[in-house]
Amino acid sequence: MREVREWLREFEEKRVRFVRPIFVDILGRALDFTVPVNEFETLVEEGKGFDGSSVEGFARTEESDLRFIPDADTIIILPWEYNGVETSWREAVVFGRIVEPSGREYEGDTRTLLKRVIEKYSEIGTLKCGAELEFFIFENDKHPAHTDEGGYFRSGLYGEIRKESQLMLGEMGIKTEFDHHEVARSQHEIDLAYTDALKMADSIILAKYVVKRVAKRFGVYASFMPKPITGINGNGMHLHLSLWKRGTNLFFDERARGLSAIARAYIAGLIEYGRDIQAALNQWINSYKRLYPGYEAPTYLVWGTKNRSAYIRVPEYQKGKESATRIEIRSPDPACNPYLAISLIHAAGMEGVKRNLKPPEPVEVDVFHMPESERRRLNIAELSPSLEKALEFFEKSELVKRTLPEHVYRKFIENKRIECSNFNRTVTDYEIKNYFGVL
Repeated sequence: MREVREWLREFEEKRVRFVRPIFVDILGRALDFTVPVNEFETLVEEGKGFDGSSVEGFARTEESDLRFIPDADTIIILPWEYNGVETSWREAVVFGRIVEPSGREYEGDTRTLLKRVIEKYSEIGTLKCGAELEFFIFENDKHPAHTDEGGYFRSGLYGEIRKESQLMLGEMGIKTEFDHHEVARSQHEIDLAYTDALKMADSIILAKYVVKRVAKRFGVYASFMPKPITGINGNGMHLHLSLWKRGTNLFFDERARGLSAIARAYIAGLIEYGRDIQAALNQWINSYKRLYPGYEAPTYLVWGTKNRSAYIRVPEYQKGKESATRIEIRSPDPACNPYLAISLIHAAGMEGVKRNLKPPEPVEVDVFHMPESERRRLNIAELSPSLEKALEFFEKSELVKRTLPEHVYRKFIENKRIECSNFNRTVTDYEIKNYFGVL
């Protein structure tokens, strides 16, 4: 780890005047505050206190004092300048952990949760992860008005936003490997390159921030909402996963044409506990509008190699390509809390490894068009069709209860129940359009 004085020298050279700690609430929304650079040493040594009672899913008023402790290894100098009236400056960001006044780790901190889950299974292997971030570029943040007529790999407008975002992410040490226009009008994708799972979760938070900032500079709005428009594809966040130990990819087995027994057990765990963890991967009411047949989003708990409607896809075997062997879970969307989602994904997969579960036979056709009798024969389960249904599985799941601190478990369910209740008593545009003039 670099020493404080080294960072201070670089801050001085690059005109960094503020350091911005970043953390997320229980729903994965990025929160931050800033300290002047002359307080950086104190921040590193002592942390910085804040009122947790105003943060969604954090402490109650009577136990609100919390402290942010930076992880200096995550410091990133932002690649742009901020301009005031008379001066300009640069800023750095840093991730960290949340602690209570006693110094005890705060159990509502989902970043610390992910670190613990990774460490719990580290003797077996370390999780690496890549992410495909899909998003729309709309005219503004008031209405989802299209900005182009493009399609899959068919250039629309604002490809420059993808390029500029990647250049900035690269300057921040976040590698990207691919970008393109997606299937729907105004829809885009940037893929984040494989890295350790915790760094990937941090990178997802920063990538969304950068894309939104660049889009704003272009006078448009970038939306990671799962399903902003009816009748077209929604935004997914496919996660590519593999398990590594001492430089070896544990998911790779040349004799089995690529996929090892550990990888198959991991897949089996994800299928076995798919409905249990779904509420964390698809955490908004709107998320379930995306998970609908016909829009390249999974609706059934199946896996395959060519089936892009499957819950889990295994990219085709490439002889000798150990590093490319991975599995792709396709149900998460980019509006989830990545720390919470990856924690439960890894817990489910590793439960499959611990129990030596066997996955079902791969399915290479769209299950939606399969006869009901065939689905029953193959014992194919559906993903939950609504947040309310997903919460029922989540709340009853022993895996979820074992994995999550009691505070996160309780507060997440409480927050999502309130969301469902508020939605159910709100009159929607659909009701006005279909009922108001005829009833």
